[in-house]
Amino acid sequence: MRIALLGGTGDIGQGLALRWAYDTDHEILIGSRDPEKARTAAEEYETELDSRGRDRTINGFANEMAADRADVVVLAVPPYHVGDTVDAVAEKLDDETILVSPAVGMKSDGDGMHYHPPGVGSVTELVADRAPDGVAVVGAFHNLAADRLANLELEFDLDVPIVGDDEDAKETVRLLATGIEGLRVVDAGPLANAAEVESLTPLLINVGRYTDDLHDVGIRFI
Repeated sequence: MRIALLGGTGDIGQGLALRWAYDTDHEILIGSRDPEKARTAAEEYETELDSRGRDRTINGFANEMAADRADVVVLAVPPYHVGDTVDAVAEKLDDETILVSPAVGMKSDGDGMHYHPPGVGSVTELVADRAPDGVAVVGAFHNLAADRLANLELEFDLDVPIVGDDEDAKETVRLLATGIEGLRVVDAGPLANAAEVESLTPLLINVGRYTDDLHDVGIRFI
């Protein structure tokens, strides 16, 4: 499968790109508003993989071109850029494309991080509102620490809650997520439940901040 990571030069994009390229045979495309930046990041990821015995080709493009070539498009951009990014690539998406949103709206103060969703209720629902008709949207990967994803020396034993209204699209994303070693997908229901999933992220960050010996924590349901 061909996966485009729009904003793939950032932390979460880097982590997902490296993990998919290391653990699976999916074709990885890095997207950016600046195609040269995307190509540079793709080369850096290739170098990192090569140092770990993985000879993989990763290509970098402008966001629109990456989206046009992909089966699954991951919006690995900050939450305040999500709507504009969807608008920019909308003409490149069709009813065969799956759009994945991992972004979480947060704000910080002296006490820690706090959930700060957009007016529609969650970033995932914002993506669904802005996506063209017929394009399936799935919320996933909200609660994974980007630093842990990008560190290929670390092993996972974590759960990934996903939300979506299209069951076939959710199944595709489940298969993609479980292709990363150590991740298990749990179904959190329809898009209307995205806020509950997204709001776990500031909690995890605060736990890591205030609890000794815990850093970049994740979740596991038992």
